[in-house]
Amino acid sequence: MGVTKSQANSDAYKAGPESHSDGGWPLSDRPGFLARRVHQIHVSLFSELCAPFGVTPVQYSLLSALAGRESADQTTLSRIVALDRTTTTGALKRLEARGLVRRGTSATDRRSQSCALTPEGRRLLEEMEALARKAHAATVDMLSPEERTQFIEIMKKIVSAHGGRQTSFDLL
Repeated sequence: MGVTKSQANSDAYKAGPESHSDGGWPLSDRPGFLARRVHQIHVSLFSELCAPFGVTPVQYSLLSALAGRESADQTTLSRIVALDRTTTTGALKRLEARGLVRRGTSATDRRSQSCALTPEGRRLLEEMEALARKAHAATVDMLSPEERTQFIEIMKKIVSAHGGRQTSFDLL
């Protein structure tokens, strides 16, 4: 069986025969693989640019989610940032230990933990805003403005279509 010109020019083909043990479906053509790589690239850029603040992308998302609210319970926060409750709780505990978030029993539901930004948390979020935005921009800076808009809209469409689907950490 011959190789087409497009196959011969693809990076996956140039990588060698081991990349074709996938039944003709190279990793570089798989949406899940590419989504994971884009995520890895963004986390790397974010970590590099925002290192002075000692905040992970997940923690930054939680701080951002709290910024527009007086307070929120942990379950609501986990839904907003699309994380499981265990990961959310762990990240919030680390933010609380740094004095960036205040956690306590909810006044309306004693089973629930209510969270709010502290003044220090709000200050840190404001200080790192420009660098966090720079990391997001760097993730897609090779795209034209029109492509960036399309890319964001396509990602929103995928996320919306899959609604409440969350990662199943039991499979890891």
